[in-house]
Amino acid sequence: MKKQIALKTIFGISVVGVLFSGTLSYQEIFSGTCSLGGCSMLGSLPTCVYGLIMYLAVLIISYLGLKSKK
Repeated sequence: MKKQIALKTIFGISVVGVLFSGTLSYQEIFSGTCSLGGCSMLGSLPTCVYGLIMYLAVLIISYLGLKSKK
């Protein structure tokens, strides 16, 4: 039972992270503005894009953990 609660918590946090970093990524890539002040780049992409990718990975892994029957 504790595993399910932990996975649900991680899933919820990752949903919020995807929404937040997705919004920042969209604003920076398509409108060219950064709502948090100075925007930083890592390589050719804004750093918020890397956050979006990482939160998506955590979201998918936690979802798969919730759906497993073990």
